[in-house]
Amino acid sequence: MNFIDLRSDTVTKPTPEMREAMAKAEVGDDVYGEDPTINRLQELAAEKTGKEAGLFVASGTMGNLVAILSHCQRGDEAIVGSKSHVFLHEAGGLSVLGAVHSYQLPNQSDGSLALEDIRDAIRSDDPHEPVTRLVCLENTHNGRGGVYQTPEYTRQAAEFAHERGLTIHLDGARLFNAAVAQGVSAKDLSGPVDSVTFCLSKGLCAPVGSVLCGSREFIKRAHRIRKMLGGGMRQAGILAAAGIVALETMIERLTEDHVRAKKLAAGLKQVPGLAVDAPATNMVFLSLKPEVGFSAEEVVQKLKARGVLAGTGERQFRLVTHYWVDDAGVEKTLAAFRDVL
Repeated sequence: MNFIDLRSDTVTKPTPEMREAMAKAEVGDDVYGEDPTINRLQELAAEKTGKEAGLFVASGTMGNLVAILSHCQRGDEAIVGSKSHVFLHEAGGLSVLGAVHSYQLPNQSDGSLALEDIRDAIRSDDPHEPVTRLVCLENTHNGRGGVYQTPEYTRQAAEFAHERGLTIHLDGARLFNAAVAQGVSAKDLSGPVDSVTFCLSKGLCAPVGSVLCGSREFIKRAHRIRKMLGGGMRQAGILAAAGIVALETMIERLTEDHVRAKKLAAGLKQVPGLAVDAPATNMVFLSLKPEVGFSAEEVVQKLKARGVLAGTGERQFRLVTHYWVDDAGVEKTLAAFRDVL
């Protein structure tokens, strides 16, 4: 059976153009800095994000951890959102591997951290307390439904942090979704912060990898941390080649994913028993109303039998549109939900 896989945009497979680029990629030893394809990807990523340099890493989780360990010393504190990916879904790496303490603040409805909350979280100069060093933002925000923050908020948050001697890291796993949704450049959203990661392997469709970007001095530190974490790769230009194609050809088409998410949400709102949130980007969140007797897991299994794969929580679902979900896939998904419910 050919499934319509809406569990995540991480299920995307490389496009034919990416596969061709990977087969033809010129490679070298990246640990020595000699892989020309990786070097080109890093330069292109830095240009897209408004930074001086970039560093190719295996995953977004690795990129965020490398960034945090490059900004912080052992015993420092990072201010993070209580619904952030770096706090909830990265195996506690900042604490386990970095000995960095986290101060969790509530994320606002748009995924942002309120500036007054950040202000109140900054520690005093007291030997009993950790040193506040870093603020971590996330855009788009997975835990808040794929919503985005504006360039204005990012600028305000960065100025606020810098005035208080703090640095800012942006988990921009879906940074380009946030940019396309607002009709701005990625640079508008990442320029004010000190470092930013973005994923190549989600909506941009590459098979592997993320890029961490920042100043040359920051990336020099990050390069050492990446090696420490086992992230020094050799002839990985084969992977980077797909990332170049992603950055050159896959950004603007993210709009198509957003349009299909809205179409999917509109159709699901017509299905009895479902409560559907309006999508901001490519994620549709919905839940079963109390009168529905099925559990979410039962619904997922019934959808699977009809060729549709969905992500689920307790009486909730997350459906993520991406390159491999076309208009026919949206219609098939709507038909499956109508049939099941």
